[in-house]
Amino acid sequence: MQQPTISHTTSYTEHPPERHRLVRKLQSITRLTAEEREAILDLPMTVRSYVRGQDIVRDGDRPSECCLILAGFAFRYKLLPDGRRQIMAFHTPGDMPDLQSLHLQVTDHGVAAMMPTQAAFISHKKMQVLTGRFPGLLHAFWRDTLIDAAIVREWLVGNGRRDAHERIAHLICEMLLRFKGVGLAPSDTFNLPATQADIADALGLSNVHVNRVLQDFRRDGLITWTNYTVSVLKWDELQVRGTFDATYLHQVHKAAA
Repeated sequence: MQQPTISHTTSYTEHPPERHRLVRKLQSITRLTAEEREAILDLPMTVRSYVRGQDIVRDGDRPSECCLILAGFAFRYKLLPDGRRQIMAFHTPGDMPDLQSLHLQVTDHGVAAMMPTQAAFISHKKMQVLTGRFPGLLHAFWRDTLIDAAIVREWLVGNGRRDAHERIAHLICEMLLRFKGVGLAPSDTFNLPATQADIADALGLSNVHVNRVLQDFRRDGLITWTNYTVSVLKWDELQVRGTFDATYLHQVHKAAA
């Protein structure tokens, strides 16, 4: 992937609004105490900015810190030797796409920005101290990792067995709920900065096939998708089209206000 110069690096000790996305994300899947929320907000973080296509985490890295998407959008991917790309996950603000690096020494995939993106980096040592002090947060991060694996399983089923209309409808349903979980989908509208080629690489389809399915969904009044802004107009029907069951997201609580 493209490797331009990082535009800036900042160390945060205050509580910028974006940092609350992690609290929102965790509160959508488990319960946090006031002390646990404050401990997350107090974590020392180094913030870096990335442009579209720039690697945040590189395949083969030996990281000493975890990253948190603060603002923007990212994707997990793997490249074959001939350059073909498989996108394996999309990551919204509030996601920690390399949380597994706490226990796995070598990264076996890349994470890249899909739009101008800010990512915060938290040292493994600080994460270990945090989860040692707060067993509830250890549970929360472990639960988040398990849900990440559940999403991968659902994508595997979709790419192996669902048709093109089902795959794309399912993806839109998933992303709407995940953006809602971090408070970024007012009126069932969210920003998904993925090109048709990105969608194709995520769902194992051709660009032409993606284009045709999106045209069908617009014609049927299920969605609008303009300049990366997606609005779901008929949620129930879209769920049926995508054979979508939200159980695998395990969103047990509404996001914090």
